[in-house]
Amino acid sequence: MRDCFCTINLDQEEVFRTQVVEKSLSPFFGEEFYFEIPRTFQCLSFYIYDKSVLQRDLRIGKVAIKKEDLRKYTSKEEWFLLQPVDSNSEVQGRVHLELKLNELITDNGSVCQQLVVQIKECHGLPLVNGQNCDPYATVSLMGPSRNDQKKTKVKKKTSNPQFNETFYFEVTRSSSYTKKSQFQVEEEDIEKLELRIDLWNNGNLVQDVFLGEIKVPVKKLGNDSFQAWYLLQPRENGNKSSKTEDLGSLRLNVCYTEDCVLPSEYYASLRNLLLKSPDVQPISASAAYILGEVCRDKYDAILPLVRLLLHHQKIVPFVTAVAELDLKDTQEVNTIFRGNTLATRCLDEMMKIVGKHYLKVTLKPVLDEICESPKPCEIDPIKLKEGDNVDVNKENLHYYVDKVFNTIVQSSISCPTLMCDVFYSLRHLAAKRFPNDPHVQYSAVSSFVFLRFFAVAVVSPHTFHLRPHHPDAQTSRTLTLISKTIQTLGSWGSSKSKLSSFKETFMCEFFKTFQEEKFTEAVQKFLDEVSSTETREPSGMSEPVHLKEGEMYKRAQGRTRIGKKNFKKRWFCLTSRELTYHKQQDKEPIYTIPIKNILTVEKLEESAFNKKNMFQVIHGEKPLYIQANNCVEASEWVEALCRVSRCNPRRLSVYHPSAFLNGNWLCCKATSENTKGCTPCTAGVPADIQIEIDGDRETERIYSLFAVNMPKLQKMEEACESIAVYQGPQKEPNDYANFTIEDSVATFQTLQQIIAIVEKLNEPHEKYQKKRSSSAKYGSEENPIVGKVS
Repeated sequence: MRDCFCTINLDQEEVFRTQVVEKSLSPFFGEEFYFEIPRTFQCLSFYIYDKSVLQRDLRIGKVAIKKEDLRKYTSKEEWFLLQPVDSNSEVQGRVHLELKLNELITDNGSVCQQLVVQIKECHGLPLVNGQNCDPYATVSLMGPSRNDQKKTKVKKKTSNPQFNETFYFEVTRSSSYTKKSQFQVEEEDIEKLELRIDLWNNGNLVQDVFLGEIKVPVKKLGNDSFQAWYLLQPRENGNKSSKTEDLGSLRLNVCYTEDCVLPSEYYASLRNLLLKSPDVQPISASAAYILGEVCRDKYDAILPLVRLLLHHQKIVPFVTAVAELDLKDTQEVNTIFRGNTLATRCLDEMMKIVGKHYLKVTLKPVLDEICESPKPCEIDPIKLKEGDNVDVNKENLHYYVDKVFNTIVQSSISCPTLMCDVFYSLRHLAAKRFPNDPHVQYSAVSSFVFLRFFAVAVVSPHTFHLRPHHPDAQTSRTLTLISKTIQTLGSWGSSKSKLSSFKETFMCEFFKTFQEEKFTEAVQKFLDEVSSTETREPSGMSEPVHLKEGEMYKRAQGRTRIGKKNFKKRWFCLTSRELTYHKQQDKEPIYTIPIKNILTVEKLEESAFNKKNMFQVIHGEKPLYIQANNCVEASEWVEALCRVSRCNPRRLSVYHPSAFLNGNWLCCKATSENTKGCTPCTAGVPADIQIEIDGDRETERIYSLFAVNMPKLQKMEEACESIAVYQGPQKEPNDYANFTIEDSVATFQTLQQIIAIVEKLNEPHEKYQKKRSSSAKYGSEENPIVGKVS
């Protein structure tokens, strides 16, 4: 048996890792990671490790998906065979070369050829054992009967070495040489000669590590100088030895999107059409509703739509309108908002975005207690282990349910105003639809706040960022039992109907202990409070909003004369009020920077301290230099800090991209530490710190979805025409039976507008793609040569 964990890597750089699943050959990780990709990359790789206590963790195998293949697998769950991990195949980065084939005239007047190779620089070489490498290159001219090799100097502690070294190779000798000469060059066909560049990490006392190679056939070179960037490639014999070995397989669901976002003015027509949606009568004829219709089987459309409507304060009227349409089709009170409709999906996504902080202040403390020191709670007689006491387990489970339930019903003051506004609308719509049922106003709200919000967060806290990882099997089972009880306690109805919701006898018996009137009263009071329109203090104003935390390295700021200016590992915590760092998690802060004091947050050049993924927080005192663990983490911290400090009145407009060392700034060589910055700051305009939304990007996503689903839009257009012409009863299902078309004329007009806007937007996208493909010349840094040059 093995203790396995999985890492997610951009090329060789680890950006995330799962928790360790102990003693299993079929580990289930069940973890989700969402991240923006901050740099160019060749492969998205997944490595499976066997955790070792005393030695280095053993790499069992890997799955590497090339960037160009990611779209093939998007949103499909697939099994991938694990490939062996071989140091000869673990490469990343690119190299910049200048090559030329010269013709030289020798002293006796004959002509010979000479190859001139200039290695200029490399970019993006991997970290070796978590540190910048000490790279050097070997340059070889290879042929059937020759192997001339030369070597550059070693560059210390850098992933972007500048070599700028030139090497000369004799390609053919003069014709005065005879066949009997010792070095029979004229027999060597230039067709068979090949230039090979190998990159290595200098291991000093240990073996050098291979970083990648490129090969260029000499026959392709002419007298003109040829400059190009090349992607480093694995060795051709890499992985061959263990090809037959079965290492197992890994199940993945990867969703990769790449958006080409145009300037804001291009989206004005589509944005305005979407934002008019809540006011369109009937709502089914609106652009937002039609988007949900053509992408009905996918969640792709819901997230950008909800984010866009949130960004422009249109979510409440839109959700109210689509919920009203839902209620028209609801015949039974018990099935109210139970389906997977546009209204319920929009509300689910809205609660995830808006309610993130609400969940943290309510559930996180109690979930931390359950996950970090779990008590046995199994009450199913079949699943009980030997020595388990079912009465003790019932007590433990009762204690946890009580604690979670009380936390929820006492949390109404923290419920975000937006959620309260939506719940208020739902409550009144339900009462209007079923005027004879006094309880429907509560069940309409509880079906969301308990069933689709709190119960889901309890059973999978990692997906709501309440816990860092998927809980282990025993804790998962405890959370499932708590979640089942909570959703039944929160559901509205008689005790008898609540008991009948449990299929298992042991859950019915357990739930009987919660049949006191006080639980029903507490739920009613809570639902009244979260669905009232009384003005309340906005969530997060009375206490700081927790935004981000994690372990990183910071450089000592030299606040004391005797203190060393070295790098130390610290636990960082960012709230809407301050940035703090601590010796360890849950310890008192060593140092605090109030958010109002932050002047700017920018990335730091690697050359400053020969360290990657560094950024700086410039505040009243000396800059705080921080090193993140990978490029994704660095990017997320910079963005979070920029967002929270963008409204500061004293923000800087210029900064130093490097450090002040040995009496001068490394970037501009100024000798005074107080010299004004030499580079414009990159931070943008103020933005909402709690809901990070880029309206143009969301509109671009929606445009892409409409463009992909153009055939469905046209089919819907035809359906509207058919309905308008034929007014008789529909006898059998037809092509447009899947679409909701209440008013064929209004829907037809909206469809025409959508199609016209999409066609108009196609033009600048095509123009940009052409420009991009022509400007990024093959062999440029943006579009390096892959494999042998042809």
